[in-house]
Amino acid sequence: MKRAVFTGLMTLFTICILAPLAMAADGAADNNFTQGGYVALATALGLGIAAVGGALGQGRAAAAALEGIARNPGAADKIFTPYILGLALIESLVIYALVFGFVLSGKVV
Repeated sequence: MKRAVFTGLMTLFTICILAPLAMAADGAADNNFTQGGYVALATALGLGIAAVGGALGQGRAAAAALEGIARNPGAADKIFTPYILGLALIESLVIYALVFGFVLSGKVV
């Protein structure tokens, strides 16, 4: 299942990258609109990947913390603080990607 999803995503990525090149006119020079389109595409893909990665990381962190608390309920207070700190750090990486996306979107013409 994972291999099929990965293959599908890589196929979609390849099509998105190669389609504009295949449809380009011969000898046509790139202009600001073309560059802006690529920047917008890169921003959208980067934010999407960051959001998916953050969600997967937070899900794994929550699963591990809950499993640890289920195995040893007495350690719940010692697990909770590092768990919240880990979630904050994971979310901060997604927020950095969002800020970077805003910076790149300012460069779109």
